[in-house]
Amino acid sequence: MFETLGDKFEGIFRKLRGQKSLSEDNIKEAMREVRMALLEADVNYLIVKEFVSRVRETAVGQEIVKGVDPAQQLFYIVHKELVRMMEGEAETDKPFAVQPAKENNIMLLGLQGAGKTTFCGKLARWIEKEGCKPLLVACDVYRPAAIEQLKQVGGGLGIPVFEMGTETPPLKIVQEARKWARENHRDTLLIDTAGRLHIDEVKMEELQGIRDTIKPDYVFLVADAMTGQDAVNSAKSFNDEIGIDGVCLTKLDGDARGGAALSIKAVTGKPVVFVGVGEKPDDLERFHPDRVAQRILGMGDVSSLVEKAQEAIDETEAESLREKLGEGKFTYDDFIKQMKMINRMGSLKGLLGMLPGVGNMLRDVDNDALKKEFGRVEAIILSMTKQERDNPDLIRTDGRRRDRIAKGSGHTLKQVNDLVRQFEQMRAMMQQMAGGGGMLGGLKGMMGKGAKGGETPSPDAFGPGAMPQEMPQPGSREYKEYRRQLKQMKQLERQSRPTTAPLPRNQRKRQRKKNR
Repeated sequence: MFETLGDKFEGIFRKLRGQKSLSEDNIKEAMREVRMALLEADVNYLIVKEFVSRVRETAVGQEIVKGVDPAQQLFYIVHKELVRMMEGEAETDKPFAVQPAKENNIMLLGLQGAGKTTFCGKLARWIEKEGCKPLLVACDVYRPAAIEQLKQVGGGLGIPVFEMGTETPPLKIVQEARKWARENHRDTLLIDTAGRLHIDEVKMEELQGIRDTIKPDYVFLVADAMTGQDAVNSAKSFNDEIGIDGVCLTKLDGDARGGAALSIKAVTGKPVVFVGVGEKPDDLERFHPDRVAQRILGMGDVSSLVEKAQEAIDETEAESLREKLGEGKFTYDDFIKQMKMINRMGSLKGLLGMLPGVGNMLRDVDNDALKKEFGRVEAIILSMTKQERDNPDLIRTDGRRRDRIAKGSGHTLKQVNDLVRQFEQMRAMMQQMAGGGGMLGGLKGMMGKGAKGGETPSPDAFGPGAMPQEMPQPGSREYKEYRRQLKQMKQLERQSRPTTAPLPRNQRKRQRKKNR
């Protein structure tokens, strides 16, 4: 998400590093590149003009803070303005929340091909996690196989779908669906309305009739992020004709440049509520302007990473692992359990991209290759006997066992040796993190500082992701904390760079012999 735009900003800040101060000349040059970066990301040109003007005005009038280089000062200003552009007047937004055991009605609008029906299933899954019982209502009676598609989506999730065929008017379907939901104790209606190829072909009277009859708690427009400014224009048209409470963007994991996500709030006044970041039912995220700004600027998104970790962690397994680690034990079975918990958190590339200083380096990483690597490791471990998995030292000290495991799993001896070596390194690290319950527990404890059950730590707790609301005065406590955070960001950047040169040829040969 936003990798290209993030690369552009990184290049802009890199050019400013080492200069003594912010001047009109270097600000002008930087703003020219910022303008081009945003336009190439398909951000609305009027929004770009206003954004650049605000950043330039703030930067030119910025008092030079001793010890803070121009890149850091401009970084702070750009971050603040990016959040402001995407957030707008946040206090005027209608906050989205569903309440279990209370009737919740959500109406979904959109053009054909935006992924509305698939999004309907993802939102139902998200609502189910909130403790509600959703019902999918098939009101798209015009598109061939639309009802069948929604039934397949609902069937895969175990969520019922209410439909009355293609001959019944949508308004009648909604009225009957509401009665059925009350009789069958379903508290949330998700109404999948019909889409059209063009905005002027949409039967606005039909949509208005459904809205006036059911009086939905939320009306969301589902838009395709890959259409760029067309998504913004359709959001504006639907808002003018029907009235929407927010926009949900799909396909943001594709080659979308992100301009729609950055522009919608400023153009329509309506917030982006959800974004689809994958094809799986769980690949749905709430849209947080501050977190998106952090990702664009290479600061990562530790808040979202911790939230995903909290959902994936099995507290019973984490406590059991914590006890084992306290006794100095960590087996191959424990290793597989940790890997599976990480897999449940979603796209591996997406997870790594949430780490500060790492996101923009993963542009060319193949997520399928990472999944295959997990499968390879699992195949090797499952080729071990129960005794070997419970006692890793048996494999580490016995080459014949490793040879047998390689043949049984269909892998080379070198691959098995590599896994054994990586496991030993992982075991040492896990024992250091024993108090946190392993990789995910350690992340939760380290980042959340004790956050439990559903509590989400504030982004201010995450070092590099914390940004002061105003530039602190030199000598103050806030200024010292600000400098500490900047130092941490530089350290993370250095750590993310490759630091080791390849071994000479003779050493590589000795290493291969040793591995055998």
